[in-house]
Amino acid sequence: MSRRALRRLRGEQRGQEGPGLGQLGIDPGPERAREAGPPPPPGSRPRATVSNRFELIPAEESEDEPVTGEEQVDTRLSEQDTAGGNKEGNKERNKERNKEGAVTEDTDDGQREEEEAEQPDQMPALSNKPRKKKKKRKTKKTSAGDTVEDNDLEDIDSLLERLEDPSGLSLPSQGGLIADSRPLLYVEHRNLNPENELKRYFGARAVLGDQRPRQRQRQYVRSTWLTAPKNTWPRYSKTGIAMRLLDTRRGVQHFTFEHHREYQQVQFKFLDAVESMDPNNIVLLLQMNPYHVDSLLQLSDVCRMQEDQEMARDLIERALYSLECAFHPVFSLTSGTCRLDYRRPENRAFFLALFKHLMFLEKRGCPRTALEFCKLILSLDPENDPLCVLLLIDFLSLRAREYTFLTRLFQEWESHRNLSQLPNFAFSVPLAYFFLSQQEERPELERSQARERAARLIQLALVMFPSVLMPLLDHCSVQPDARVASHPFFGLNAQISQSPALNQLTSLYVGRTHALWKDPAVMAWLEPQTHEVLRMVEAQDPLVQEAEHKRKIRYQSAPRNIYRHVILSEMKEATAALPLEVTSQPVMGFDPLPPLDSIVSYTRPERTSHPSNESTLSLFFRSLLPNFNLQGDIRHDGDDEAGAGQDINQGVNRLMAAMRDMLANIQFQEPPRDDNPEGDGDWD
Repeated sequence: MSRRALRRLRGEQRGQEGPGLGQLGIDPGPERAREAGPPPPPGSRPRATVSNRFELIPAEESEDEPVTGEEQVDTRLSEQDTAGGNKEGNKERNKERNKEGAVTEDTDDGQREEEEAEQPDQMPALSNKPRKKKKKRKTKKTSAGDTVEDNDLEDIDSLLERLEDPSGLSLPSQGGLIADSRPLLYVEHRNLNPENELKRYFGARAVLGDQRPRQRQRQYVRSTWLTAPKNTWPRYSKTGIAMRLLDTRRGVQHFTFEHHREYQQVQFKFLDAVESMDPNNIVLLLQMNPYHVDSLLQLSDVCRMQEDQEMARDLIERALYSLECAFHPVFSLTSGTCRLDYRRPENRAFFLALFKHLMFLEKRGCPRTALEFCKLILSLDPENDPLCVLLLIDFLSLRAREYTFLTRLFQEWESHRNLSQLPNFAFSVPLAYFFLSQQEERPELERSQARERAARLIQLALVMFPSVLMPLLDHCSVQPDARVASHPFFGLNAQISQSPALNQLTSLYVGRTHALWKDPAVMAWLEPQTHEVLRMVEAQDPLVQEAEHKRKIRYQSAPRNIYRHVILSEMKEATAALPLEVTSQPVMGFDPLPPLDSIVSYTRPERTSHPSNESTLSLFFRSLLPNFNLQGDIRHDGDDEAGAGQDINQGVNRLMAAMRDMLANIQFQEPPRDDNPEGDGDWD
């Protein structure tokens, strides 16, 4: 029995095999509509529209409808003509495909007729084989597309590798456009992880070691960007810190941290512990509140003074983890448009924790990660720069070999921030241009331009800050020639005549970056530039007189954020130059030199203190026993005067009894007697 007779017996008609995309109400798109051909004329049978062109050859119509097969062959011909463009080869391939298709269709139809004779009621068995054939052809089709996508992905990966070259080499034109399109203070999440930088230096196996099996057994903790939580940390719970969005102005979002009532009570206890001058009280407070941020910062300084660098770093990381868990959902570390006001005491802990963390990273040998944290601090308040990280960002850029970033920062901010008036930028930017000129991968034109800029800028720096040269050569263990050493322009007079504020800046720069100038190539480049400056001085160049006038007018007194930066940096050369008004006041590690215009949201309750009219003996006993009160409580009621006197007498009696017991228990130990006073004459 033929296929058509079977269809008539079942009452089926052609076109009922299954709904297409058009019948399901899905728009097939212009390309699919173009492949499907013109719409059928009115009155004709509707033709099923499907997403896959190979579905146009169903099992039921492979024998009865040769027209569909011809249409399918035409479709294949059109595709091959557009892809290859070789008409003769396409005709031969189509002839062979038609022959193979006829043979396979005859064999398949014979098998299907036998199956229908055995199982005429099972319709799904007829559609299994065509589905397999359709799936195979579909995979053949998508495999070619996948190869194209893989090639595109390889191109993207290679482009990203060129963009992220840590050596600071020049980028191609397309890559340069992509890199320059980013904001200046753009922060990348992966650069905040020091392990990524260490992996680039030493490899993943040397960095991770046996940490991988431990991570599988670790309990679930919240994932953060600033630091990775450790198994040794206490279990995290709500600390009472939250972040609130204040307002949004000109696309910049202003946030602030907030302390809840419970956290305020812990903060008051912390201030009491600090006033006691006993670190053990802070330890006890952390045992009850393991994620109190100010306690972690203060105890970290104590551990660092005791040379316990590992514990000090761990406490700072725990403070960062506590603060990041309190972030607002909209707060972003990478956008560069989120601001925090340092005048609010609740926000200062975040600034200080980031600064101390980047200092640990720099000592650990991760300058690229430290530079990313430095950019993050600067993006939180770029106008005021409360920790003055501009005095540090040039050093980190040079150490991380991010010369392009440093030169771009100087070019974009020089007009409105006058970065050339800071000694660190005046000397570091020409050094960055010199390193760029030494890179052989750059074109010769760019290298020559970098050499010219480096020479011009270093001459301006030596003219503006002549007091930097001799201390810098002294730290580098380099003996200058007789002309430079004997010239008064670079002599001792240049260091004595400068103001204390300028002395702090120059001392900070020399003490921090002198190791970068020890390169023999750098010294060979610096020597002719120094002689050129001496020639300008001897010729009485007006530029020299203008620079001297600027030094006298400016740098009269340093702003408070520079003092704060010097205290946090702990550079001996700069700390020794701090003025008396800074060194005479107490400096706390959790809040060094708070701003004078602070915005206080809550105040500490006043502690009740009685007037001190005690005698010298009473003060002496109080120093031994802080809870001892010889005079008792001061009572204002006249009826209690007798009771007050009785309390005084009882206190004196108890004290005298305690002193008698102490003197009675004192036993003097007699010196040991020698049974042989004459001795045997032997000496040990």
